[in-house]
Amino acid sequence: MTHEIRVFGSYGSVDAAAWDAVIGDGSPFLEHAFLHGLETFGCAVPDTGWVPRPITGWEDGELVAVAPGWVKLHSMGEFVYDHAWADAAHRAGFEYYPKLVVAAPFSPVTGDRLVVKAGHDEAAWRAGLVQGLRAASEDCHGIHVLFDTAEEARALEGLGGFTRTQFQFWWFNEGYRTFEDFLVRFRSKDRNKIRRERKEAQKLRIEAGTNPGPDQLRALHRFYRSTARQFGPWGRVYMSEAFFLHLGEVWGDRLHSVIAWDGEKPVAGAFNVVKGDRLYGRHWGCTEEHRFLHFEVCYYQAIEYCIAHGLAVFEPGHGGGHKYKRGFVPQTTYSSHWFPGNADLHEGLARYTAQERAQVAARVRSLHGETPLRPLDEE
Repeated sequence: MTHEIRVFGSYGSVDAAAWDAVIGDGSPFLEHAFLHGLETFGCAVPDTGWVPRPITGWEDGELVAVAPGWVKLHSMGEFVYDHAWADAAHRAGFEYYPKLVVAAPFSPVTGDRLVVKAGHDEAAWRAGLVQGLRAASEDCHGIHVLFDTAEEARALEGLGGFTRTQFQFWWFNEGYRTFEDFLVRFRSKDRNKIRRERKEAQKLRIEAGTNPGPDQLRALHRFYRSTARQFGPWGRVYMSEAFFLHLGEVWGDRLHSVIAWDGEKPVAGAFNVVKGDRLYGRHWGCTEEHRFLHFEVCYYQAIEYCIAHGLAVFEPGHGGGHKYKRGFVPQTTYSSHWFPGNADLHEGLARYTAQERAQVAARVRSLHGETPLRPLDEE
């Protein structure tokens, strides 16, 4: 039996069906159509600071393990926020860029990043992929595996990495039959506040459904572009309209869109991605400001969709304490890091992240204790 690690310079160099057979039930944002689409339509390419470098594992000529690698020339579009690390390294006289990241670009969504095909030795191939990462990063100054799972992060600690944590807010379906069932979890004051927000938003026409057409996707891209540009140099518009249209073609019913209309004019929208028992919230934007519209378009419509279709989890994306007040629960997220050629930087950041993990854990515990949701047995 032969085992081989191969590193490529394009996702187009790997057969799409073979890649997706490895991803299986994993994150939709690791599927070939998404990753190669970002490359094909000019979103994650060298000109934007993303150089494709997929790492693959082969067993007797069969693709059995993958890691979605990219060489990065900056820290934009990652959502792990290591800009302070880069600054500290620079002040200490260390090179920080380029770096190798293993990630779904522009998608802070948790999942395995060193993915092994079902039925193959996961531990052995994960170790093999780590060796592949080291080989692929010979021209880089660090390795960063972003938004991996807790189990994977523990395994990567055993292979030389250290773990960093953050947290997001997710919504969990506790067997609700209707949105009103969900509202029962809130105390009267909070429940009525959400009802008022929804009533205000319904002054516009809200259309929600799957398989958005080209005109809807173009509108959604305008909204995404509007949001990105609000953040100045931090809000680069990476994803092109052509990429949005591409997702409409390849994902179809897996795209769930919500668009708000003021008369015949679309004024706000968001699109989500469905896979398995999860809904993944992606990009929101608007061209007009309307009270509470963000909550309706981004959260309440998605929650209704999850309840109606029996989905277990809604991951609405990164940040946003306003999610917490509306029934979303804090969830720890993970990333794994190495600096193979710089023991001082590696050890210093490992010590720093140990302290940071303790702070994150304390904050998550505090948020769980202060949740606006009543326990299920109080209903």
